[in-house]
Amino acid sequence: MDVSTAFLNGVLNEIIYMRQLLWFRSENRTLVCKLQKSLYGLKQAPRIWCQVLNAFFKT
Repeated sequence: MDVSTAFLNGVLNEIIYMRQLLWFRSENRTLVCKLQKSLYGLKQAPRIWCQVLNAFFKT
């Protein structure tokens, strides 16, 4: 298991949208993306990672 990217392994249980970074934006509009996996910095990320880790150890 790659612990340096641990928070990226969890699947989100809720709908979360994120504004795109500046270099991904088009000239006239701000784009958003819908997150499918957990992301470092989310409030839910540590809990989701704990659930993934617990499931890993139970199998």
